[in-house]
Amino acid sequence: MPLILSSVALLLLGLVMVASASINTAQIQFNFPLYYFWRQFAYVGVGILLAGLVIFVPVAIWQKMSVPLLLLGMCLLILVLVPKIGHQVNGSMRWIALGFINFQPSEPMKLFTILYMAGYLVRRSEEVREALSGFLKPIIIVCLVTSLLLLEPDYGAIVVLFATVLGMLFLAGVPMVQFFLWVIIVTLALSILIVLAPYRLERLTAFMNPWADPFNSGFQLIQALIAIGRGELFGVGLGNSVQKLAYLPETHTDFLFAILAEELGLIGVIIVIMIFAFIVLRAFIIAIRTERYGLHYASYLAYGIGLNIGLQASINLGVNMGLLPTKGLTLPLMSYGGSSMIVTIIMLALLLRVDYETRLRIANSE
Repeated sequence: MPLILSSVALLLLGLVMVASASINTAQIQFNFPLYYFWRQFAYVGVGILLAGLVIFVPVAIWQKMSVPLLLLGMCLLILVLVPKIGHQVNGSMRWIALGFINFQPSEPMKLFTILYMAGYLVRRSEEVREALSGFLKPIIIVCLVTSLLLLEPDYGAIVVLFATVLGMLFLAGVPMVQFFLWVIIVTLALSILIVLAPYRLERLTAFMNPWADPFNSGFQLIQALIAIGRGELFGVGLGNSVQKLAYLPETHTDFLFAILAEELGLIGVIIVIMIFAFIVLRAFIIAIRTERYGLHYASYLAYGIGLNIGLQASINLGVNMGLLPTKGLTLPLMSYGGSSMIVTIIMLALLLRVDYETRLRIANSE
């Protein structure tokens, strides 16, 4: 119940903030101030509907379907690169147009990768702990997935995917030497990707010193910092943000948190961070208890979900506060975005299913 309440709290607050942050943009673009709010409301409804179905599916079924789902996800990533099928927005080919929604395959791919990794860690538990091959095999799979993401390009999804997989391998007991060696290799590889792409390097240099080019590459971050600074302790009041009035771009997606900080102040920021921390902590508590009762696949699944939500939220908050380069990642359960919202709600439904099956195992063992 605490997990449900905290998730619902973020969903409701997210809906309010999407309405507030997007009202000016929606009025200019569509002459309908609540355009993005009602679409987000629909996405939440679809997510809850699918979650209601997912929660009744046994975890064992997901385990059996993990490899086919991974292959399906890879096919979708390939499909998005096909001309006239993939939909381009802001120079990135990440979406497939499905009528009223632009479907982003990288979002379900995060879940499919977690499902696959949980199954792999159960099947190859000894190999993962004792042999280098046990570590290399999933890394090769992830490299194939990330190479497709790189073609879109979707650097933010690559970072989250790699970090989640490495975290799951660490929790599965990979030897520390291998783990840290590959952390260094992955970090170097991601750094090379940044240097080789001029726009990524520009984002990095802008993040380090946005005031060097305040009206171009550093503009977005500076406006976000101004929004956060204006919020002070209690905020300027809900709906009273100035930065959302055509100053800060992407206010209802990537930089929703900055508008929240401006309108609700430090108090609102602390509350949001605490709720995210609670959800991640709750996921890990469920995973630890599940592992204790021998449900290893369900345990790794819970670990992966907790890592994914925690990493994506941390990166988004870091970007908004100027601690990390711009990544183009939404804030889970809050930012505008159909694919991200629906997949995150499904992840939480899976987490609730894991908790339910663990409680059944505990009740039967007593």
